[in-house]
Amino acid sequence: MSPGSMEISGSEAASHRGPPPGGDRSMGRLGRDFVFAFHAAMRVLQLYPLENQAVQRSLVELETVARELANRESGILLRYVGDFCFVNDLRLRIDLTTYATFGAVGRTLRRHGIGRVEADAHPSREEWIALLSLLLAEPSTSDPFGRLQERMFVSSIDRIRVAPEQDAPPQPREHEAREAAHRTYTESVAVARDTMMGVRMGRGVSVRRVKRTLQRIVDQVLNNESSMIGMTALRDYDQYTFAHSVNVCIFSIALGKKLALSKHELYELGLGALMHDLGKMKMPIEVTTKPGALAEAEWDMIREHPTEGLLALLEMSSFGDLPLRGMLIAYEHHMKIDLTGYPRSRRPRDPTLFSRIVSVTDGFDAATTRRSYQTTPNLPDAVLREMSENPARGLDLLLVKAFVSMIGFYPVGSVVILDTFELAVVIAPSTRPDA
Repeated sequence: MSPGSMEISGSEAASHRGPPPGGDRSMGRLGRDFVFAFHAAMRVLQLYPLENQAVQRSLVELETVARELANRESGILLRYVGDFCFVNDLRLRIDLTTYATFGAVGRTLRRHGIGRVEADAHPSREEWIALLSLLLAEPSTSDPFGRLQERMFVSSIDRIRVAPEQDAPPQPREHEAREAAHRTYTESVAVARDTMMGVRMGRGVSVRRVKRTLQRIVDQVLNNESSMIGMTALRDYDQYTFAHSVNVCIFSIALGKKLALSKHELYELGLGALMHDLGKMKMPIEVTTKPGALAEAEWDMIREHPTEGLLALLEMSSFGDLPLRGMLIAYEHHMKIDLTGYPRSRRPRDPTLFSRIVSVTDGFDAATTRRSYQTTPNLPDAVLREMSENPARGLDLLLVKAFVSMIGFYPVGSVVILDTFELAVVIAPSTRPDA
């Protein structure tokens, strides 16, 4: 069989095939379908010759979705702002089914310095083929966007235009951002301490104070993410439990932001993350701070802390407006996606997205922090690799990948030794393990 007539197997074709054309679609669904069709056509064009049937089907799907979108909106505008994808000024929701595809398209555009792609009502199939082929080519090292524009002109692409990436909006001065992040962090640790100790001592908890603190954390992560994540590198052995809760909260909100959760959802996620270990306040302190290995009876106690945490949250009447999925974080964050963790589930269930997020962030912070029974913390890059490669962890690997992409193998605030044997502090994330 010649390459030109090669067919893709059923499973492979399904992975390349975009959503079915036609039908009455919402604008959000239509934008999502366009990005999926764009990615599918680009991918099969990279793998197979133009005359291949799978390539032709993908191009038909791209044309169909693009025409419907252009007819409804009088044109097409695809743009990326950071990790967020917009189609005709509508930000598309990122979830576990769209994360990989949206990210792949965004990375391809950024390789060529493209911030936006615009199309008139009816670009021809030849123009789509030409554009996709140019995007698949290796970008120029000196001026990738300028070189791409030249190639588009030569290829007679008239009804599709590209524009360069825009500069990011001005940010607060670095020292001001760090000071604001440090102030929010220290206040949050104090609130976590007072709240958790209040539960341990049976005192009332100021829920209003907790919620105000959560609002500040969410605002800081949205506007000052790198500085807030940098604060998690501040390790206080004496306040481990409280600082750990705040760290997990910060990491979880930042990961939720990367997944394009709404601000309200980030608030719910952050509140549950901050309270995820509340049940440990119901455990004997000599067990939770024991420096050596736990006896089996002590492990049985520890395995009860998710249940105790959920009960403690339910007992707080003023937490009545906390959605169940926020409370479930306390119950599910050690359950594992294959349900081999604890507490054991008596029937099949899927831990919520919020719980799976906190499982990742909790595992990372716990493994990289000095504790009573872990006097030497693990290196972040080793922990991230182990989280990615060890199935016994029971983590959602797509969320682990998103987490690594967010903080880098060497997180902000890490002290590293350069090849020149100089010490340096990481100030921005890198996702390259060999960087």
